[in-house]
Amino acid sequence: MTRPDDTIRVVIPLAIRKQNGRPKILPPDNTQALESRSQDPHILKALGRAWAWRRKLENGEVATAGELAKMEGVTERFVSRTMRLAFLSPEVLHHLLIAREPPGLAVNMLIATSSLPWGTQLSTALSIPTRSQ
Repeated sequence: MTRPDDTIRVVIPLAIRKQNGRPKILPPDNTQALESRSQDPHILKALGRAWAWRRKLENGEVATAGELAKMEGVTERFVSRTMRLAFLSPEVLHHLLIAREPPGLAVNMLIATSSLPWGTQLSTALSIPTRSQ
């Protein structure tokens, strides 16, 4: 049995922030983040699905989004919204997948960004000024 004077207390100053509706523990400000090149797994999963589904449609494995939705066990609306990510500009994809820069938007807002012209997608999605600005 331990006595109170034998107890060691360790205090680590952490901050908790919500990201995509889930709590995320942030390290103290004076430390370097170990996951500086990591990306939100929800973004990566959504991008992977979008491109896989696009390939299935282009290769003729499925004929419609409804057929794809039935095959994947999701709604047709979910398929059609998620597939919009396959039409993000190459610059945005480079920043998300290669440079691993976290987007300034959640998945749903990134989907909405995909309908913008390619020239404005980068500044909207990542809060990076475009070359023409």
